[in-house]
Amino acid sequence: MVQRVMQFDAVVVGSGIAGLTMAVGLAREGRDVALVTKKQLEDSSTNWAQGGIAGVLDTTNEESIEKHIQDTLDAGDGLCDEDVVRSVVLEAADRIQSLINEGVIFDRASDGNFDLVKEGGHQEKRILHVKDRTGAAIEGTLIKRLHEENVTILEGWMAVDLILQKQNSPEEGISGIWCLDPEGEVHSIISNALILATGGAGKLWRETTNPSVATGDGIAMAHRASVKTKHMEFIQFHPTALAIPGKQPFLITEALRGAGAILMTSEGLQEYRKSDKKPDHFSFMRSIDSRGSLATRDIVARATDRILKQSGEPHVLLVTEHLNPEELKSKFPTISQRLAKYGLELGPDPIPVTPAAHYIVGGIEVDSRGQCKTFDGSTYKGLFAVGEVACTGLHGANRLASNSLLEAIVMTHRALNKALVETEKNQENDTGVPLWRAKGLDNLREHAPIKADRQALQTIMSDDVGLVRRNERLQRAQRKILHITEEIDRIWRSSKPSRKLVELRNMSIVSSLVIDAAISRKENVGLHYNLDQ
Repeated sequence: MVQRVMQFDAVVVGSGIAGLTMAVGLAREGRDVALVTKKQLEDSSTNWAQGGIAGVLDTTNEESIEKHIQDTLDAGDGLCDEDVVRSVVLEAADRIQSLINEGVIFDRASDGNFDLVKEGGHQEKRILHVKDRTGAAIEGTLIKRLHEENVTILEGWMAVDLILQKQNSPEEGISGIWCLDPEGEVHSIISNALILATGGAGKLWRETTNPSVATGDGIAMAHRASVKTKHMEFIQFHPTALAIPGKQPFLITEALRGAGAILMTSEGLQEYRKSDKKPDHFSFMRSIDSRGSLATRDIVARATDRILKQSGEPHVLLVTEHLNPEELKSKFPTISQRLAKYGLELGPDPIPVTPAAHYIVGGIEVDSRGQCKTFDGSTYKGLFAVGEVACTGLHGANRLASNSLLEAIVMTHRALNKALVETEKNQENDTGVPLWRAKGLDNLREHAPIKADRQALQTIMSDDVGLVRRNERLQRAQRKILHITEEIDRIWRSSKPSRKLVELRNMSIVSSLVIDAAISRKENVGLHYNLDQ
C-alpha cells in the first residue's frame, strides 16, 4: 500500500475507557475523529478490569467524601497532589452518573441501592461494580456508543511517532501522528488534537495481569517528542494474580478479599483447619498491617514477596472456604469460570496467587486539563494524555484500588472540554506534513533477535526492577537495557517497522525511564522499595 496522508480534527490513540470516552465525546460535538487501536477495540486494560470504580455518590455526605480523599492520600504516601485528589473525588458522582446515563448497569442490592463493595486501603464500601467484570461492562457500553457516532475506527493500526509542527520544537505543538497499518505501511495522520490513551506498560515484566498491548507505547512516543514524564519508578504489582504454571497471570480482584477472602501460607491453612479461631488469625498479613489482607497493594505485595523468598514456594493461598460458595460464584462469575478451567472452585479450594505487574502509577505529566507538559514545564499545544498513560497527581506513590477508572472518566471529561477548543472548525493545521522515512529501508530480515531482546528485557526488569530493589541491581539493569536499546536502534535505522520492532523500541525506552527514576529516588516511599535505602 502506498503511503497516505489523512486528516482529522482529532486522533485518539487507544480504546480503553479514556480513549473511548474521548472519541465519543468529540464526535458528538461534530468533530471528525479517528480512533487508532493496535489490535481490536476490546484489547485494553479497561476490558480486563474486574474490581470496579470508586466514588461517593451522595454529595451531601461530607464525612464519606473526606474519607475517600484521605484514603487516596494515605495510599499515595505523601506524593499525591491534594488539590487534584479533592477535585477528582468531588466530581466522582457526576462522572459515574454519566456512565449510568450511557447505559452501564452497576449491580444493586436487594434494597435497590447500589451494591457497594470494599477493597484494600478503603475505610468504607464505596466501589460500584458489575459482578467481577466492571471494566468489560463499561468497555462494551462505550463501544456501542462509539459505533453510533461518525468515528473512523482504525483497528490493527499502531501509532509509531508523533509529528511535530516543527521537528524538535515542542512549543509549536503537534501536526499529527505516524501510524503503521496492518499491511506494514506507515501513514501520516494530520490533526489539530492528538489524545494519547495508550494504557500501561505491564509487558515490561514477565508476569503481568495486563493484555498484550500494554507495552508503554504512548509514554515512549511522548518521551521522544520531549514530553515530560513523572513518577515512573512507581510500578504497582497486584498481590493476587492466579498462579498456574505456564499460564498468563489472571487477576483475582481485590473485591474477593473485600468479601472476606484471606491470604495464608500453606502452613497457615493447615493450622486454621485444625483450629476453631477465625481465619484472619492465620493470615501472614496479620502481623504486618492492622488491615490484614485488606492492606494497600504495595504492602500486601511486598509481604507476599518476602514470604515466597523465605519459603521458596511459588505462591501463597487465597482462602475462601469459610465463605458461602454459592454467593461467591454469583458475585464473581468471571473468576469462578477461570478457576474451573484448572479444576478449582471458589469456596472449597484455596486459590494459588502471586504478585504480578499490574499498573504504572506514573506516566506522562499532564496539567489539570490533560495537556502534556514539556521538559521546561510548559504545556504542549494540541497534545493530551488520559487514562493510565498519564500522571495527573491523583495517585502519588501508589494507586488506591478502583481509583483508576474514576481518574480516567474525570480527567477525560476535563481534557475533552479543552480538546474541543483545540479542534474548533476555524482552526487550520499545516498540511505540509512529512511522509514516513521510507527510502533505503529493507524488510526486517531476522525476527529472532527481536524476540530474544524482548525476552532479555523482560528478564532484566523482572529480576532487577521488581517489587524489591537494590542499587547494584538497578545499575546493572541500566547498563543492560542501554545495550538492548542500542541494538534495537541499529535495526530501527535500517529496517521497515513491524509491530514487534515498534513495541520493543518503546519497551526499551520506558524501561530506561523506570530504572532512571528508581535510581534517582533516594528514599523508600509507596511502591518504590530499595533495600539499600
